[in-house]
Amino acid sequence: MPDTELTAATPTRPGRSSRSHRRQAWTVTGLLVVFMMVNFADKSVLGLAADPIRRDLGLSATGFGLTNSAFFLLFSLCGAMGGLSADRLRPRWLLLGMALLWSAAQAPMALGGGLFTLVASRIVLGAAEGPAFPVAQHTALAWFPNHRRNLPGALLSIGITLGVVVAAPGLTWTIQHHGWRSAFAVVAVAGVVWAAAWALLGRDRTSGAEVHTVHSGGAAPGGADGDGSRAPSYRRILATKTWIGATIGYFSTYWMIALSLVWVPSYLHDGLGYSTTTAAGLVAALWAVNGMVLLGQAGLTGWLLRRGVSSRWARGRTGGILLLVSALGCAALSQAGRGPVTVPVLLIGFGLCGAMSTVAVTSVAELVPARRRGGSLGLMNAVVTLAGLIAPALTGHLVDTQGSDGYRHAVLLAAALLALGGTAAVTLIHPARDARRLTP
Repeated sequence: MPDTELTAATPTRPGRSSRSHRRQAWTVTGLLVVFMMVNFADKSVLGLAADPIRRDLGLSATGFGLTNSAFFLLFSLCGAMGGLSADRLRPRWLLLGMALLWSAAQAPMALGGGLFTLVASRIVLGAAEGPAFPVAQHTALAWFPNHRRNLPGALLSIGITLGVVVAAPGLTWTIQHHGWRSAFAVVAVAGVVWAAAWALLGRDRTSGAEVHTVHSGGAAPGGADGDGSRAPSYRRILATKTWIGATIGYFSTYWMIALSLVWVPSYLHDGLGYSTTTAAGLVAALWAVNGMVLLGQAGLTGWLLRRGVSSRWARGRTGGILLLVSALGCAALSQAGRGPVTVPVLLIGFGLCGAMSTVAVTSVAELVPARRRGGSLGLMNAVVTLAGLIAPALTGHLVDTQGSDGYRHAVLLAAALLALGGTAAVTLIHPARDARRLTP
């Protein structure tokens, strides 16, 4: 009888453990989705309050663009450092520290700072937010095997979308009724609230357990260093065609993200003549489309992978084709004035390209072993986010020198970058091939 009882009881333990693991995995993922929402609400404040900030602080379009670019002055460097640190330190505490520093950086502008304070606070905010996306993705993906990473990876990218969808109307209302400084106070409080929730509920997935989970899920390269073999150097990883193609494709996407956050509200208002409220609604709409595309891409990619389609097609070519379609949308938008065709081509040009962020992250996560994931994603993010340094300042210069034509030329340049990114993704991303080449 004791043996029978033991035999009957034993199978329930893995089930309880598995349920607990899934519950914790999705709790962490949910918190990190909100983390990315706060992250991009922080970024969107200046774009949504562009006109009153420029008026109150006496900024030209070029000056305003440079102020936004200041955010990215340390963003890329700190993104790389944060990603590398996530391979050595507990990501849980890195994420908590980031969120608290975001809130501290927003406070001076809420309390009445001027132009110098604005620039300094944006530099600090950029340094604190630089590692956010790679460390959040590294933390979340560690809880899932390779073939189940598309959904959590997409959800974190959707957190970006939701942050702007919620922030655009909410912060616009706050700015109109309580002044633009109050918007900085709102996002500062949001960061503190998230940090408190993460301190209570956030967890890390240990590397050894992750490797076991990945292998039990049938994945290959993502945790392949669990047998004690030596992980490939970062130099070898960064030389792979997959890392290069994913980075070029993601760079073009981030260029569009920077334009969406900083200049699209002004483009719609000043360049095309929409009201401030309508412009905010269109910004929210394009981010909502982006969120639906992210979910659709995650579902399609997961379906293809489960049916044995290589990630070269399921990830690289799916993401690349979306970038190429976005390029066509932006090319059409650059030639269109305000009219019935404007909204659909705007949504195509700016709404489809965001899926490449998930494609890039999951492709690199599949390629590299767990011990190199944080650094590989952080270094990719460092290169990609240089787009955020260049795009706002360059667009501001075009607007100052060319007037409303500057917006049109900025959109045309974006179309060219999207075409380059889509071509790179389609032709270069091939994780299975490059994973084999990295295997000792």
